[in-house]
Amino acid sequence: MRALEVSGLQKAFGGLHVTREVNLSVDPGERRLIIGPNGAGKTTLFNLITGELRPDAGSICLFGQEIVRVPSRRRAHLGLARTYQIITLFQNETLLHNVMLSLLGLSGLRWNPFRRFARQAGLIEAGRAALSRVGLLDMADRPLSDTSYGERRRVEIAMGLAQNPKVLLLDEPFAGLSLEERRDVQGLLASIPRDVTIVMIEHDMDVALEFAERITVLHFGEVMVEGSRAEVVAHPKTREIYLGE
Repeated sequence: MRALEVSGLQKAFGGLHVTREVNLSVDPGERRLIIGPNGAGKTTLFNLITGELRPDAGSICLFGQEIVRVPSRRRAHLGLARTYQIITLFQNETLLHNVMLSLLGLSGLRWNPFRRFARQAGLIEAGRAALSRVGLLDMADRPLSDTSYGERRRVEIAMGLAQNPKVLLLDEPFAGLSLEERRDVQGLLASIPRDVTIVMIEHDMDVALEFAERITVLHFGEVMVEGSRAEVVAHPKTREIYLGE
């Protein structure tokens, strides 16, 4: 059974087709990289998988369960979590509160998140554990506004991991990071156990290729190339898309 199976996925905005018959099969525990130039439809694909957009056609299965008609908020309960290309965090909240807020959708407190927040021992414990996994536990009570860009990226990953996902979608986790910060995030991703399947969009090819086991190349909403690192790098279509050869 595939961890994630996308079949014939299509999405258009008016006359603009942003996803064209996309097929994607990801095995449990796999590290899959999705690459492509700007406008290739990479983030749109993630938005379709998470339910933030509704496809015009096609199917999405998570461990064999069709989820196209499952509301976005329910997909987290099925083991799907993601990060975003543009960081979307609460600047005036602490790191711990940001992670705890990401857990509310999985708890009965989601409709009243600020009531007796400090008394929610289970959420606090889970939030601190997630921050520990990304090396930020000592900063748990620091306002997010007092952290670096790289630390905020790690908080986003902590928020995803806190939900105990089966499939984690990472949208450009290395974007805007310094060389040292990239190494930190590389080490963090390498430490995630294989019971979490990871699908990552990334433009930094050096770190991305080191991470990936299989690579999917999107171009104008279509899958153009797919295979191992060596196969994709050597494929003439990849060179054509990126280098115009």
